[in-house]
Amino acid sequence: MAECHPVGFQWVMEAKARGAKVIHVDPRFTRTSALADLHVPLRAGSDIAFLGGIINHVLGNDAYFRDYVVAYTNGPVVLREDFRDTEDLDGVFSGLATDTRSYDNSTWSYEGMEVRAASGERDRSTHDRTDGGRTVAEAARGEAHGAGGADVGEGEPERDETLTHPRCVFQVLKRHYARYTPEVVEQICGVPRDLFRQVCELVTENSGRDRTTAFAYAVGWTQHTVGVQYIRAAAVLQSLLGNIGRPGGGILALRGHASIQGSTDIPTLFNLLPGYIPMPHAHQRQDLDAFVRAEAARKGYWGNMRSYLVSLLKSYWGEAATAENDFCFDYLPRLTGSHSTYETVMSQLKGTCKGYFLFGENPAVGSANAKLQRLGMAGLDWLVVRDFSLIESATWWQDGPEIETGELRTEDIGTEVFFLPAAAHTEKDGSFTNTQRLLQWHHQAVEPPGEARSDLWFMYHLGRRIRARLAGSADPMDRPPLDLTWDYPTKGEHAEPEAEAVLAEINGHDADGRPLTSYEQLAGDGSTACGCWIYCGVYADGVNQAARRKPGTRQNWVAGEWGWAWPANRRILYNRASADPDGKPWSERKALVWWDEERARWSGHDVPDFTPGRPPSYRPPPDATGGAALSGTDPFIMQADGKAWLYVPSGLTDGPLPTHYEPQDSPFPNLLYRQRRNPVRHLLPPHPDNRYQPSGGEPGSEVFPFVATTYRLTEHHTAGGMSRWQPYLAELQPEFFCEVSPELAAARGLDHTGWATIVSARGVIEARVLVTDRIPPLTVHGRTLHQVGLPYHWGPNGYSTGDAANELLHLSLDPNTHIQETKAFAVDIRPGRRPRGPAAVELVRAYRARAGIDEHTGTEP
Repeated sequence: MAECHPVGFQWVMEAKARGAKVIHVDPRFTRTSALADLHVPLRAGSDIAFLGGIINHVLGNDAYFRDYVVAYTNGPVVLREDFRDTEDLDGVFSGLATDTRSYDNSTWSYEGMEVRAASGERDRSTHDRTDGGRTVAEAARGEAHGAGGADVGEGEPERDETLTHPRCVFQVLKRHYARYTPEVVEQICGVPRDLFRQVCELVTENSGRDRTTAFAYAVGWTQHTVGVQYIRAAAVLQSLLGNIGRPGGGILALRGHASIQGSTDIPTLFNLLPGYIPMPHAHQRQDLDAFVRAEAARKGYWGNMRSYLVSLLKSYWGEAATAENDFCFDYLPRLTGSHSTYETVMSQLKGTCKGYFLFGENPAVGSANAKLQRLGMAGLDWLVVRDFSLIESATWWQDGPEIETGELRTEDIGTEVFFLPAAAHTEKDGSFTNTQRLLQWHHQAVEPPGEARSDLWFMYHLGRRIRARLAGSADPMDRPPLDLTWDYPTKGEHAEPEAEAVLAEINGHDADGRPLTSYEQLAGDGSTACGCWIYCGVYADGVNQAARRKPGTRQNWVAGEWGWAWPANRRILYNRASADPDGKPWSERKALVWWDEERARWSGHDVPDFTPGRPPSYRPPPDATGGAALSGTDPFIMQADGKAWLYVPSGLTDGPLPTHYEPQDSPFPNLLYRQRRNPVRHLLPPHPDNRYQPSGGEPGSEVFPFVATTYRLTEHHTAGGMSRWQPYLAELQPEFFCEVSPELAAARGLDHTGWATIVSARGVIEARVLVTDRIPPLTVHGRTLHQVGLPYHWGPNGYSTGDAANELLHLSLDPNTHIQETKAFAVDIRPGRRPRGPAAVELVRAYRARAGIDEHTGTEP
């Protein structure tokens, strides 16, 4: 966090100055480690075993917050008799179909519930298919739940509040993690058991009624074939400890630069609409009502999905969206399967994707398996790159690695490349959304130079010109862009759209054009319009709430008047859980919101994340739906049952409980189960340049004996487009390097500041050698493991140049989010510079041959 999110880390240092303990778990000793009370080096890719060990410690030592668990989690809920855990089936759950690499999750349900399949699968038969013959379950349904919404079925589940029923979630959890002992954590993760016990004691001692512990993570937890389950493991732990919905608790996804949180809220993701509403599927042939019935949960605030969706459609198509035409629901694009960035690359290679826009991305060096990215772009008809530096994704056709190796020739590449200069964030108005879901407005400081323009300018004027070309068309296919509400005011000589007008559209308005103040006002009858329901209120009273800058000395410690946080300016989600079932704070020290008996409403330091006038004693009538179906003691209002889920009965594609699996390419077998890898991990179709490696005890795994992990540096930014062209930053970090321990350097003959060649089954790179104690060898599975650290910012363009770490990576993805596994993969390292030209390709082929790699290697379930 100190290295990659230094602005946010200042508040960690504030907390430490007041007595907080800081634990840093990372393969490398970094700037964060230097400021932490405890650094825990572990093997990259083994975090679920580590977190599972802490969960086992909490359960085995009765260190959980029992009252919180019984009242606010699904721990007491009894599971179906036919559910089978990984402990029963040696590493897989019941319902696995190995031929389709997917789970039928019907056995994961609760006892007493009528099974209703996961969102997006509820109304399909087993014969429904996406194009390419892939099932709906494979078509990106996991991420469709976004902030919540997975249903649990019809009826009331059986509960045992004594937590002793052998099939209750609590007991299943205990059995599931019983083998995650300190000894097993030491063997799998390489963390000495005494150090691990120290972590367990610090975390449990700082949790309960009077104290809370927070977890902060970034892409080191997400970029794995089990990335979602990493976060789930933290959620299980924090729910057991009572650390969710309370001040000083939670699980914080570190999202700052480039409005990463904002780009998922109002998404650049293929399978979501704004506010985490799932995108409809082509083959389901649903009208609006059928879609809402299939996707909306019966209980909880996702039960109001119709209001959110209809308001979004009215925001898009205004007066053209009427009840008679389903509010233009048919205008929305339909998914035909998974269209993640990596499937798009495969479509480019097949020739079915003809054109590509790149905004703020540099896949030629910044995406996994960078060679495939370049080969894919070479198959396009046209490519538009918008950036303020001449990044590698704009120049690969003339100076990319494949030009040097002879695999591509410039004169044979048919792609027409357009480079359009982009404005930097200092040259435009707009907002960032950060880790705290906090929108903060930034004002334009200077005009963009020359022909540089903002992304907002580009999209608005591109849309305007497309609409002008289509004007007068009688083709029904042209109605969606022609009917759009594309009427933003502009300013200045370049007709820059007013960014605040876009924010106002996102906020929404009623039928009379008055700005809305809360998503509770949204209606499903077309009387409200809102571009993103979770952002409703950001322009309340016609005022840009994101631009507020009230000093902390003039408000309470929650600082609710600095910027604006979604939803409803709540700073801590699910904060009803900060009070006990009777509505009283668990402790005065951690008081946040509470039930005010005198005023008959919820009150507190933060905006209560609960229906304001609903007392703790409220019990819903049997026919209640949506938010009204939650009781006065159901704090997790986005969940279909109002509870924190220690166990996930639906909504995930790869299991109801986090389970340790080895990475796709690993030097080790799975010590816990016969099942080595995530059985439903998302593998891309076979390609000669995306070969997987043998793992564990398989013949050939010894060819790639070391674990590599990628990371970023403070001095550089993502794929380098914003930093390698800056002379001052380039001077601070002038060259691509690899971090290795003195022991690995001695074993492989690597000299400090000399050169190393690093090889995988996908590619070969070279890096300067940094010999350092910061990345120590670990003892894993009884043998010494060396790890190689690779910052991923480099490419051949700019002032500071070097090979791209992402050349080494495979395309094996998390099945829920389709994110790449870049934080743990197996490599070999040797001294000296890599070969040039065709010899580089031959070296990779020789490694594949030595390891016995073919198109089937690593593809088994």
